[in-house]
Formats: sequence, structure tokens, C-alpha cells
Amino acid sequence: MKIPLIIFLMIAGYLLGSIPAAYVVGRIVKKIDLRQYGSGTVSSSMVWEHVGHWAVIPVALFDVFKASVPVWLTIHFNLGEIVALMIGICVVAGHNWPIFLKFQGGRGLSPMIGILLVLFPPGVVWLLCFLLLGRLYEPPIMALLGIITLPISVILMKGSKVIYFAAGLFLLITIMKRLEANQRALPSTIKQKWSVLLLRLLYDRDIKDHQAWIHRKPENKTNSASSNPGDS
Repeated sequence: MKIPLIIFLMIAGYLLGSIPAAYVVGRIVKKIDLRQYGSGTVSSSMVWEHVGHWAVIPVALFDVFKASVPVWLTIHFNLGEIVALMIGICVVAGHNWPIFLKFQGGRGLSPMIGILLVLFPPGVVWLLCFLLLGRLYEPPIMALLGIITLPISVILMKGSKVIYFAAGLFLLITIMKRLEANQRALPSTIKQKWSVLLLRLLYDRDIKDHQAWIHRKPENKTNSASSNPGDS
């Protein structure tokens, strides 16, 4: 009896995750498509850079709670932590690969935090600490380190074993999304391809210059894309 319900909830979770709050805010406030700006991600960070600092608050809250609410409801109705995590991961998948935007979405960090908010609140503090450190040094690297080291917080705070599984899924999804980069094309040569893939994995971008990358606009994207990776 529960299997059809779980499948339904997973599909609903994906569709809920696919609601692109950052994209909607960008369209309403600035009449822009965030996929054409900066990193090209439909994310709070691009809202901050290209829409307005104030707009980050409603976008981030929506992206967090669109994961935490279904996860909490799953726990509330006694479907178990594993099922709750599965539904939460479906929300993350929808956020990263939204059906409404041709599978071009965000990076999934906000809904991941939403999952942890219910299943392992200390994990939220752990990730936020790394994100704060990212204000001082390379946000993408610190975010990646926060996810990689999440199991340490589980050990220290004696969290559920489910969180180890969650941490592994978070890392896998993060790596997949960074390398796929919203279907952004790779350079033509093998050497350049490997260079760009390494930059994407570590720095979540195609060039070395972080500021140049996040401030890209449609009129200068062509120039940025045509420059050799690692030269900017």
C-alpha cells in the first residue's frame, strides 16, 4: 500500500523542487532570465548579484522550505527517515534539473539545507559555517568541503546513520551538477575540456576569475566563452 504513495510523493517532490523561485523573481523584478547571467545558475547567489540583495531572502527561504516541508510531513506521517530522505533528494533533483526550465536549474544547496533542517539540524550549522568561510576564500571550494566533511558532524553530534547516506548523495549530486553546468558546452580540444572540467569541479566555473564569471551578462558571454579556459 505504501509503495504507490511513496512513488507519488517522490514525483510530487520533484515537481515541487522544479518551481524556480530565483528565476521567477528575476523575471518579475528585473525582467531577466538568470540563466543568461553570471554563472548561469538559477540560484540565490545569482539573485544577489543580478536582481537585488533583498530578493535573496524570499528566494532562499522558499528553496529551503520546499524541501524541509515535504521531508517533515513524511516523518510526521511515520513513513521513516529513508523515505523522507528519498523525497528530499527528489526535491533537490527538481531544483537542479527543473522540468519547467529545460532542466537548467540551481546547485541544490538550499534544498539540501532544507533536508538537514529536519533530519539533522546540526548539519545546517556545519554547512553554514563553511559557507561563511567561503566569504573569505573561494565559496565553491568551501561549499564542497562542507559537504565532503558533513559525516564528521554526524560523528561529533551522534546523528542518524541515514545522514551518512544523505551526505554521499549530496556530494554525488553536487559533482554531477558542477560538471554538467546547466548543459554548458565544453571547449573543442581535449586539453581545454579537462581544464574546464577541473575548474567546474573545484571552482564551479569555467574560468579562473571569479568576479568576471559571476558578473557576466548576455552581451559579454560570447567573449568570455571564446577566451581560453584558465586565462581569465
